[in-house]
Amino acid sequence: QRLLASGPKPPLSSRAESGCLASYQRSQTIVGGGTAAAGAWPWHVSIEINGFYTCGGTLINNQWILTAAQCVTLQLSKKREPQSRSVFRKIPHPQYSTTTFDNDIALLQLSSPVTFTDYIRPVCLAKSGSTFDAETSCWITGWGDIGNNVSLPDPKRLQEVNVTVVSNIECDRVYGDVTSNHICTSSSRGGTGICVGDGGGPLLKKTDNKWVQAGVMSFVAFQGCALPNIPEGYTRVSNYQSWISSHFSSNPPGFVYSGAAHLVSLSVPLLLYISLLLLSVFNL
Repeated sequence: QRLLASGPKPPLSSRAESGCLASYQRSQTIVGGGTAAAGAWPWHVSIEINGFYTCGGTLINNQWILTAAQCVTLQLSKKREPQSRSVFRKIPHPQYSTTTFDNDIALLQLSSPVTFTDYIRPVCLAKSGSTFDAETSCWITGWGDIGNNVSLPDPKRLQEVNVTVVSNIECDRVYGDVTSNHICTSSSRGGTGICVGDGGGPLLKKTDNKWVQAGVMSFVAFQGCALPNIPEGYTRVSNYQSWISSHFSSNPPGFVYSGAAHLVSLSVPLLLYISLLLLSVFNL
């Protein structure tokens, strides 16, 4: 069984500028990372319910958020500073599985567009056919737990850390039902990775001076976060270009080709896994 990567925390703010273009500097928790510099990840948003943090998400244009389906099966309300918006519409993938976390992806449409600034801008999305080989270096960001049952302490700044992709074959050996819609990361030493509360946040790879979102944070092992040789799972964004694009008649998100990964079919579950859900609408 898996654990949701989402879940309630104190209110947070996230900030994100125009166009899916320039890259940003990162400083160096998520588990095992460090505090991100202001404006380093200007697309990362905080999804909250009644003022309590639940999930992460990414701004993909001036009025839409990409997140995990597990995050929108909740009652969403309003956003907080620096730019507050209500959610006009939430669209979870119609084939989202609450048991295997297949198709764990969703869109949120804001009630009105945000204004792009140095701290608010959209991310690029991995184009259909993009691949991310094992050993590919990526980055993750979030406000989730920084260890097993260890909440991010005040003032709850956005955390970031570098992670490494593992093959779906290796990931499937652990969970038994990993599909081509998943992408996984892991560490032989453990100590870095996603945890409860990070659900819906991005897995990012720098491609031609652009940050491209390869995955949406989805699940970790039931046994705990950032364990040695125990992969963590994400929804593979490139597999959903058609589904995402079908909801845009204008101002579509930017898709960029990136990378190469080995995809495998599902099998018998071997290890319990849980979603990353805390509970919560979002803060830019």
